[in-house]
This record gives sequence, C-alpha cells and structure tokens, in this order.
Amino acid sequence: MTLRQRDVLIPANGVQLEGTLSLPDSLPDNPRGAVLFAHGSGSSRHSSRNRYVAEVLQAHGIATLLFDLLTANEDQDREKRFDIALLTERLVAATLWLQGESETKGMNIGYFGASTGAAAALRAASGLGLLVAAVVSRGGRLDLAGPHALARVTSPTLLIVGGWDEGVIELNQQAFDWLRCEKSLVIVAGATHLFEEPGTLEQAASHAAAWFLRWLSPPLQSNF
Repeated sequence: MTLRQRDVLIPANGVQLEGTLSLPDSLPDNPRGAVLFAHGSGSSRHSSRNRYVAEVLQAHGIATLLFDLLTANEDQDREKRFDIALLTERLVAATLWLQGESETKGMNIGYFGASTGAAAALRAASGLGLLVAAVVSRGGRLDLAGPHALARVTSPTLLIVGGWDEGVIELNQQAFDWLRCEKSLVIVAGATHLFEEPGTLEQAASHAAAWFLRWLSPPLQSNF
C-alpha cells in the first residue's frame, strides 16, 4: 500500500486549523471512507496514540484527517480545551471541509474521538445525523456530551474504555445506556486512560478498525 499525505489548513469561523490528510491508495471505485480524529484536552494532531490508530486505519485502506481542534494561542486557554460546544463546531467545520475536497468528496465519514474529543465527536454526530456513518470513542469523557445529545446520535457508535480507567468506565456505561443507536461497549483489560500499557492501544486500534470497516465501507456492487 502506498500513502499520499499532505498538510492542510481548514477554515473554521475565522481561524485556520492545521491538519494532515492521509490517503491510502485503494480501488478508486470502492473507497473505504475517511475518519476525522478529535483529540483530547492538551493534545494535538501530533498525538502519538491517535497517529498510531490512524496508521492502523490507513493500512486497512481508510483515509484519515488528523487536525488541531484549537489554534496554538487558543490551546493556552484551559477553558477552551473543555469548551465542548467550540470543539464540536470545529469538528463540524472540518467535516464539511473534507466533504468539499475532491479527493474525499462522496466518501463515508467516521469520527474517532479521545477523551474530551469523544464528547465533541458524539455532539457533532448528533447534529449531523446520517452524514456521519460511524463513531469510535476511546476513553471518552462522554458526560461532557450530555444525555440529550447522546440520545440523538444515529451513527453506529463503539465505546472503548480501559479496564483500569476508574471513573471513566462508569461514565461510558452510563453513556451507553443513553445511546439509542447501533452501539457496542468494549472494555480493554489492563488499560488505563491513555492506553499506555503494552498491547492495550493495539487492541483499541484493532477494535476501531473493525468497526469502521463494518460501517464505512460501501456495499459491494453486484454484477447481476
């Protein structure tokens, strides 16, 4: 597999968000979709964990967009890091931008959100409806999304949480009950919030890839 990557600037209500768009070469008539990454508080498009998951998705023929939800100046403001409404707005802007790009136009869209980014991903999905084909949350602070937004999500949603991520497990179990869409909850044994323990991030990435392949890939066209 070959990979085409380019740095991009995404316009979002008066600011420019930096990102990296990665496009694996696959059959042009059978794209596997594109996944936007929503990083957690204090992180960025350079997150080593998100980059690893992106590489796993790319290996399966899925395009990825890693981008900063905040500008460098904004990221110095702790309140903005937890402003889920603002982060949601930025994710929606990036989604619409990606849909307008010639290389990704018409692709099914997915979200991979981590921690606070997962709350923004589910909020955005609740507003965009069928425009978002699938969502994966890793260690999501889904309490920040709110029960009303979660109940409106129609995108098939996978929640991945570490077995040692005390407190966040309960938040994910509660969010799982609020979701009314196709859903699944996976607890990775021996993992803390950042999935730093050996083999745990690999498990999370494998679950994410399987979920996106299931829901992003368009149905095969019959010759009959």
